[in-house]
Amino acid sequence: MTWWMALSGGIGLLLGLLFLGIPVFVAFLILNIAGILVLMGPAGFGLFANSIYTTATTTALATVPLFIVMGEILFRSGAMEAVFDSLDRLVGRIRGRQYILCILLSAILGALSGAAMAVAGLLGRSLFPEMRRRGYDTRLSAGTILGGACLDPIIPPSVLAILIATLAEISTAGLLIAGIIPGLLLMCLFLIYVMYRVWRDPSLAPDVTLDMDDAKPKTSATVAVLRILPCAFVFFMVMGLIMFGVATPTEAAATGVFGAMIVAVIYRKFSWQMLVQSLTTAATVSALLLVIMCCAVMFSQLMTFTGATRAVAEVVAHLDMPAIVMLLAMMALPFVLFMFLDQLALMLVLIPIYQPLLKLYAFDPIWFWTLFLIVATVGGLTPPFGYVLFALKSAAPDLPTTEIYRASWPFVWLIVLGLGILIIFPDLVTFLPNLARQ
Repeated sequence: MTWWMALSGGIGLLLGLLFLGIPVFVAFLILNIAGILVLMGPAGFGLFANSIYTTATTTALATVPLFIVMGEILFRSGAMEAVFDSLDRLVGRIRGRQYILCILLSAILGALSGAAMAVAGLLGRSLFPEMRRRGYDTRLSAGTILGGACLDPIIPPSVLAILIATLAEISTAGLLIAGIIPGLLLMCLFLIYVMYRVWRDPSLAPDVTLDMDDAKPKTSATVAVLRILPCAFVFFMVMGLIMFGVATPTEAAATGVFGAMIVAVIYRKFSWQMLVQSLTTAATVSALLLVIMCCAVMFSQLMTFTGATRAVAEVVAHLDMPAIVMLLAMMALPFVLFMFLDQLALMLVLIPIYQPLLKLYAFDPIWFWTLFLIVATVGGLTPPFGYVLFALKSAAPDLPTTEIYRASWPFVWLIVLGLGILIIFPDLVTFLPNLARQ
């Protein structure tokens, strides 16, 4: 069997299984079993077992459950309510202040959890009804929640970044740190956009006097800052220790879990029941991710066995495409496919195919995979199957799906604009990782 037959047949089988609604890990498992039987026979199952063992004992993956536990504890600790109330007090007298509050809150939640669906659901249940009640535009309100939620997998700590770093065999710490400036850049683009929209059309937001009267802040700015400090402390315990080279990502994540427990105690929400619930959720999600990773690594090994990865690199080399054209093509392909296919499954397929192309064009790995992470994040925002869209729909069932789709597109193009800026100015991505290595 030629390499192109094995590659096209394998990807075709995987896509067919996903379109049938089969879970990602089951689809990869079926594909791997079929591939082993066709290419190696029963003797190849020893390689499968070795792949599972190698993946399950990968040290970097221990970071994943720790970050999930940290996020679960923070979501149950009352930290989100404290951050929301404090930001509501600090934003000040600005027309459209709830739009600004939504974006800032999303960025902070991204620094504490990194779960886009959870943040979209949380803001959809809490902030969105309040924005509508105060007279904010429904479509722009939904858009700010969707765009803000998609900042979360980019701003560290990010489980998605850890998975990409592990599969791409690059520094997990480097990829986590690389997301800080891009995340802040996208946040600023979102803020500029909503402020411009409100300036052009004041009817998109209520009068600032009425908005402030409705908010009724009860605390001083000093108290508001003090209430945010515990969450800032957790972020420092995670990313600060990594950036200063004091701890590895796994050690920093463990420290972050400890910090999240301290925050829960400070906000008087800590209980053994809450801790057990957090650990149970984290164990379930982590086990599922580990199974998917095991199957994805095996899929990568099968492609290497067939010679597909090497052949793809040779074909591209013969095309002699300019580096910028190749980069845009490598970003455009997942951008389109993520609209229709499962984000994680497609990501796991493309990473081993892209690996030899990075070496061929000498792309900086941290820079390239940060761009890829952003494109993967956009996949959660693009209609018709973006998972963040469905998270908001479940939180606001009375909001028409077509309205959610229309609300998402301006923020999709803002992220594409941010992606273009990062391509033109790669130092925005690599500056902090290079600084941390010194």
